[in-house]
Amino acid sequence: MKPYVICHMASSIDGRIVTSRWRPEGHDPGPSYERLHTTFDADAWLIGRITGQDYAKAARYPDTSNQSFPREAWFATRDAEAFAIVLDKDGRIAWGRSDIGGDPLVVVLCDHVSDAHLAGLRADGVSYIFAGKAALDLALALEILNGALGIKRLLLEGGGGVNGAFLRAGLIDQISLLVNPVVDGSQGAPGVFDSGPSDGGRAAVIRDIELERSEQLDNGVVWLSYQVRNRPTLKHGT
Repeated sequence: MKPYVICHMASSIDGRIVTSRWRPEGHDPGPSYERLHTTFDADAWLIGRITGQDYAKAARYPDTSNQSFPREAWFATRDAEAFAIVLDKDGRIAWGRSDIGGDPLVVVLCDHVSDAHLAGLRADGVSYIFAGKAALDLALALEILNGALGIKRLLLEGGGGVNGAFLRAGLIDQISLLVNPVVDGSQGAPGVFDSGPSDGGRAAVIRDIELERSEQLDNGVVWLSYQVRNRPTLKHGT
C-alpha cells in the first residue's frame, strides 16, 4: 500500500520554480508555502538529490570501509511526527546531520551504493532504504515507507525532475500549486514537472484532474488544489 501523495509546489505564472530567476525580484513565496505545508498534516515530505544537497553539512564520506552491510533497510529511528525523505540513488550526499528541521532523514538508495557510503549514513544516524538495483522504483519506495514507517500521507516537494517521475509513474493523488505574481520567461528553466532525455517521450498516466479548491492568498498568490485520478499501471516486478 502506498501513501497518499500530494505534490505541493510554488511556481511563477509560467510554471517555473527557481525563485532566483523570478521577476520582479523580491517576491518571497515562503510564508504562504510553509503555512500550507503545515496544514496538510503529512507524515513525511520528499525531495530529490539536487534539492537535498543544499541541506548537506559534510563534504564527503570516506572512500572505503572495513565493514560490509546487507542491502536492506536500516532505521536510526522509526518514531517521528514527520520524516524528511530524500531520493539519492547513487549515494552522493554526505549529510553530516541526521535530520532537517527536526524531521529525521530517510534516504532512498539503489543496491549499487558502496559500503563506505552506508557506513557514513549510519555514523550520521541517517536511515536508509533500498528501492531498485540500478534505477529507483518509486512505487516500491512508497510501499516500503508505508510498511516500515507507517507513512500514510506524503508531501512531494521536488525538483521538477522528481515531480515528473512521480507523475509519469501514476503516483500523485493531489496537486497543490501556489501560483505567484512573477514570471521567469526563459527557455529551459526548470518547471513544476520536468523530464530527462530518457523519459521525455513518456506521457503521464492521468485519467482526470479536477479542481477542488482555489483561493487568493496574500501578495497576489493564488492557491490551486487539484484531485488527480490516474489510470491503473503495472506494479513493480510485473
